[in-house]
Order: sequence, then C-alpha cells, then structure tokens
Amino acid sequence: MSLNRIKAILIHEVFISKHSFEIFNDILLYPLFSIIVFGFMTLYLTGSAGKLITDQVLAGMIFWQVVNIAQYSIGVGCLWDVWSRNLTNIFISPIRISEYLLSFGITGTIKSFIVLILAATLSLIAFDFNIFSMGLTNMFFVFINLVFFGFSFGIVMLGLIIRFGTKVAAFAWGLINFFQPFMAVIYPVTILPQPFRSIAYLLAPTYAFEAMRKSLAGQGVFFEIITALVLNVIFFVGAVIFFRYMFAKSKETGAFARLEG
Repeated sequence: MSLNRIKAILIHEVFISKHSFEIFNDILLYPLFSIIVFGFMTLYLTGSAGKLITDQVLAGMIFWQVVNIAQYSIGVGCLWDVWSRNLTNIFISPIRISEYLLSFGITGTIKSFIVLILAATLSLIAFDFNIFSMGLTNMFFVFINLVFFGFSFGIVMLGLIIRFGTKVAAFAWGLINFFQPFMAVIYPVTILPQPFRSIAYLLAPTYAFEAMRKSLAGQGVFFEIITALVLNVIFFVGAVIFFRYMFAKSKETGAFARLEG
C-alpha cells in the first residue's frame, strides 16, 4: 500500500469537491438544514416531551448525518469517476482497490467530522443543545462506530455500482434511508414491533444510537459500544467479500468495461 497513491486519490477527491455544487449541497447544506428543521421541532416538543427526549432526538439527527455522509462519500465518489469517464484510468494505474477505498474512507471521515462540528455548533447556538454533554469519549466511540458502518455500507454500494452501473446510482443517495427506521435513530429500539426489533439488533448503528441516548442520560454505554464494534467488524468483512465478488463478476461479464460507455 502506497501513501503517495492514497494522497493522489485524496487530492483528486478534494478537487472534485471544490468544483461541485452538488457535493457541497449534499454534504453540507442538506445536513444542516435537516438539523434546523428537527431543531425547531424539538423546541416545539420540549414542553410536552421533556428536554432529555428532545435532546436525544436532535442528537440522533446530528449523528445520522455522520452515517449518511460516510457512505455517500464512497458511492458518489465512484460515480463522479464514472461520469467523468475517469474510473478506467484509475484502475489501469498502479492504484490498488484497497487504496482507492481507503482514500474515500478518509475523505468520508473528514467530511463527517466537519458536518458533526458544524451541526453541533448550530445546535448549541440556535437550540441550546450541547451535544458534547454526552462526554468526549462516548462521543468519539459513537462517531467511530457510525463512520465504520457508513464506510462498510459504502463498499457495498460501490460493489453494486461496479456490477450494475449507473442504473443503480440512486441507491448511493437513497438505499441507506431504507435502513434508517430499523436503526432507532431518534427513538429507542424498544418501541419497534418485534419483527423490526429483530432486524434492528443485527445493525451496528442501533447500538451506537442507543449508546448516544444513554450517554445523554448519564448511563453506562460499554455494552452498546462493544456490540456495535463487533457487528461493524462482521459487516465490514461481509462488505469486502461482497465487493470482491461483484468486482469479479463485473470483469467477467464485461460490465466494468461498459461503465463509462
């Protein structure tokens, strides 16, 4: 693995981000406006629901942006290379697939962290909610687990794009939202119906968001953090196996050569 090749992909990603209003809108404007909408909703509900619950709802939406942006960076990053007819050039260069994925993982983590800080600042100023009250250590582990899941989900998305092409491009924006109800982002997992709850307990973000709520309530979160980490490792291994299979099938069927055509 070459640091210079990873650096080259990072510079490439920065250049695209600087010159694309769509990316600016998707990773900055849309997340922050979502926080504003939910922030006003929590102000409205504070009197009846209580400050703790409304803080947990707002924190859930802040951390949801972390998952979304982490997976978005990989899927949409690859799509920009397809749309610019540059993906083939990248893969005939000495760059390895692992370096390509790691580069997008790094940029996704950086973007997620920037949005987290901006959203936290916005929430403190506009809605009197300090997300750092959950504790820096707990906040760090929740963030890492959510980025880890987003990265793995993005690898799955990348496998689908390479295998089926741009006809599944919409999944890069929308597929993660299908799983949002099962992750208990803004409500406890215990309110889900039993069949949904069974699915929720298989997803690492469920435990990360539960840890977030417990942190804000001053409760211990060791079990939730460790469980999320274990599930993330399992999902990551599965995502890599899935991607390698899809990549091999894409080359076998010629789909990879037709991606840019």
